[in-house]
Parts: sequence; structure tokens; C-alpha cells
Amino acid sequence: MPHVMNTYGRLPVALSHGRGCRVWDTNGREYLDGLGGIAVNTLGHAHPKLVPALQDQIARLIHTSNYYQVPLQEQLAAKLVELSGMTNVFFCNSGLEANEAAIKIARKFGHDKGIEMPEIVVYDKAFHGRSIATLSATGNPKVQAGFGPLVPGFVRIPLNDVAALEEVAKSRPNVVAVFLETIQGEGGVNPARAEYLREVRRVCDERGWLLMIDEVQCGIGRTGKWFAHQWAGIVPDVMPLAKGLGSGVPIGAVVAGPKAANVLQPGNHGTTFGGNPLAMRAGVETLRIMEEDKLLDNAAKVGAALKAGLEREFDGLSGVVEIRGQGLMLGIELDRPCGALLGQALEAGLLMSVTADKVIRIVPPLILSEAEAAEIVTKLAPLVKAFLAAPSP
Repeated sequence: MPHVMNTYGRLPVALSHGRGCRVWDTNGREYLDGLGGIAVNTLGHAHPKLVPALQDQIARLIHTSNYYQVPLQEQLAAKLVELSGMTNVFFCNSGLEANEAAIKIARKFGHDKGIEMPEIVVYDKAFHGRSIATLSATGNPKVQAGFGPLVPGFVRIPLNDVAALEEVAKSRPNVVAVFLETIQGEGGVNPARAEYLREVRRVCDERGWLLMIDEVQCGIGRTGKWFAHQWAGIVPDVMPLAKGLGSGVPIGAVVAGPKAANVLQPGNHGTTFGGNPLAMRAGVETLRIMEEDKLLDNAAKVGAALKAGLEREFDGLSGVVEIRGQGLMLGIELDRPCGALLGQALEAGLLMSVTADKVIRIVPPLILSEAEAAEIVTKLAPLVKAFLAAPSP
């Protein structure tokens, strides 16, 4: 691709079409999709209920701009409010934009309280995006390298460390919010413990901070609940969403509760494409189909079967550090960099990814069947075993 900027280490394959959890390349070769477009294709490919709805919307309106009311925005917002227990929604185009909006909400929240230099608590190994602000909130020096100076105003601590959070609460009077992923995706599929999330909620309530939970990758049913933080029985003040909300159509959203819902007023923030009718229809239909087809139950059941299958295959295997995650968001951490497995899996007819250098990430469509989960194990296990048995280069 000589005219496309060289920003991706692409595999030597071009995908042509898909159906369900299967995709085919331009040479007609079939693959099982264990990546779901990086947790995006909630309903798989060419879903028979989604496709006609999007065709209908394209024939009506694709884009109008936010100078005008978009009734589908209210329809999708009402559903997200119902599912989350929160109150209001801002629509944008991506997870990065949703996280950027969350950061702006936190800063204005602080300024409205008279804090001139508001600070936000963020986490080691976090990933919130690649704009300068979201990159600054991200906890990965490798992706930050070459883009300094970064934006100030972020205080970084380890995940699941209550003492570190308490220390920040005592020593940093300008903190206005805590910003974390329920399960760190790009950081290596690292879950925040339920008891830690409850402690963060407590500290935020005591200090008057906003609790901002990034559900961009782990939300929209992926763990077996609508939003992964719901396993801890808490409600955040700000919740960025994206990825799976549109089943492949670009969409982002920031859901806010009463403490944050009115921080932004006309002129404070906006977007040209965000909330357009096509993206809103994709979101409305995705959530409707997920409910009709009981995909949260499927994610929990099939995800448990997939994890159990992986644990069976890798039990006691030297080089496998941990299998972790929940529902259909799983990571297999190895004791060495394993990027070579990407091409090997492709040759075996499996799409997956490697994140944080050493973690195999599996985030398939939520329509995955138990038979397809078993097939992922069958394809992946021998590759990992052979890779770990090979002498180090």
C-alpha cells in the first residue's frame, strides 16, 4: 500500500467479506474471527437483523449535523441511560473522542469548583487513546515516545492499590477525578478487582471527585453485563463508550450521571460527525438485537467455556504466566514477547491480536458459539505450545 501512511504493522492479507464469526480474504481463504475488529464487531459480520436496518437508514439520512435535532440520538441516549443508571449522553465518533471529552468534563468540573490546575488520577498500563491529551493519560511510555511534551495534570498510580489512591487523596489537593478502565485492554487485559472499584467509588464520594470509568473496550456486554463495572455493583459519574456500540459503524459516547451531566454547556464541546443518524441507528439496533438474542448471557456462557478450554490446554505449561479476563475479553500472558504468533495464527485460520508485547488477546464477536470457542482453542493451543517449546531467537 505505497500511498497509505506506514502507521500499522499489517499482516499480508486483505479481508473481503464475512458472515457471523467467519471472514474470508481476497483469495477465498476462511478465518475464524477471534478479534472482532478489536472488540468492535459485536454482532459479527453481515448480521441478518443489522444489515437491513442500516440499509434502510442509509436510504433515509446518513448525516445532518448537530445544528438540528436528531431523534435517534434521544432514542439511543434513553437506552444507554436505562442500562447504566446514569442520566445524560454526549455522542462522538470513537473511544479516543469519548475519553477526550471525559478529560474535558473533569477539567471544567475542577475549574467550576475554583481549582485552577485540576489533576486527574490515571493508571500504570492504561490506554485511553492517541491524541495528545489521551496519550498523556495513557500509561505506556512506548506509545508516548516521540510526542512530548505531554499534557500535564495527570497523577499516575498502580491499578488495584488502595494505599496508593489514599496517598494521592491526602497529598494532592487539586485532584478532581479518577480515570480508569474496568479491564485494561491494550495494557494486557488487566482487570480492576471488584473490591478495588468499590474503594475507588468510596474515595471519590468522600473527596467530591468524579469517578470516570473507561468502558470503551470492555463495555457493551463483553463481560456478560452491559458494562464491566456493574460486576462491582457501582455506578460511575462519567463513562466513555465506543467500539462495540455500533457493531462496526464508528461511534463514541460519554454517559454521565448527575455530578457531571451538566458540566458541558453549549459552546464548551462539540463534533461535526458525532451522533449522525447512521451511527445512532447502528447503536439503537445493536442494543436491540443484543437484548433480543440474549447476547449478554451468551458472552458469559461462551466466554467461560473458552476460558476453561484454554486453562485445560495450558495447565502447568511452562511459559504461560496467566489466563485472565471475563466473558469474551480474555488475555493469555506469556513469559516472552509473542508477536510472531500473529502471523502463525493467521496461517492456521484464526484472527487474534497480541497486546502489551506478551499477551494474546481474544475479543471475538458476542455471537460466538461454544463450538466456535472450542475451535479457537483447537487452533491456538498447538501454536502456543510450539512457540514456547522453540529455542529463543
